[in-house]
Amino acid sequence: MLSSILTPDALKSNRRVFEGLVWRSVEAQHKISTRKLVDSIESQSLLEEILEKYKPLVPVQCQHLHYLLSTPFRYDSTPPLGSRFRRAGQREAVFYGAERSETAIVEMAFYRLLFFAESPGLNPRGQYSEYTVFSAKVKTGSLIDLSEPPYAAYEQHWSHLSDYLPSQTLADQLRQEHVDGIRYKSVRDISGGRNLALFSCSVFVEPKPVDQQTWRLVIGSTTITAICESTRDFYEIPISQFHADPRLAVITQRT
Repeated sequence: MLSSILTPDALKSNRRVFEGLVWRSVEAQHKISTRKLVDSIESQSLLEEILEKYKPLVPVQCQHLHYLLSTPFRYDSTPPLGSRFRRAGQREAVFYGAERSETAIVEMAFYRLLFFAESPGLNPRGQYSEYTVFSAKVKTGSLIDLSEPPYAAYEQHWSHLSDYLPSQTLADQLRQEHVDGIRYKSVRDISGGRNLALFSCSVFVEPKPVDQQTWRLVIGSTTITAICESTRDFYEIPISQFHADPRLAVITQRT
């Protein structure tokens, strides 16, 4: 039974060490979002300083980290649903990432489509966006791997496409047991890529990203093309692989 592998003793015995790179993608708007509001670089710098005063403080234990690593720990989770392992409005943070850059890009592509699905009147076809994809070196001493036995047999409990309540409940329990994070199978990456949900700033081995790339994403009628600016590597992601999520049903009608 599921309850038997979620007891404190079972969670303690099934903790694992994880050490390696984790990849994350973020919108690259930090480079341009405020620039269009002012007439010069100097004015932009002043505006950024003013805005910084009104943002939530970076937690003390995260202040030594580069902003790409510390930002997820700075903000409350967004309503109405929160995220897979974090309730809406919850202060306890999660740093989401993937073991491979390809998986991070697929996740990025899905949420780009979801943005258009939730924006009536906007046609996603031909839309262009830019992202920063970066890696960080992490090491955890107490990670629970939901993609491996004994937890893999109950994957359906925390892999629903849009109902995050069971996985949020699990994450709350793991935090109480002082678990550093969760390894789990991506529900967006059909190749079986693994994601990581990290609960603590202490897991970062180095205070800044190991690698950082700029990726451009273009939505077509049947595929999403992701292109790396520096290496010219690219991925073609079929939009059809996301069609199981009912929230994206309207996308088919607009592409």
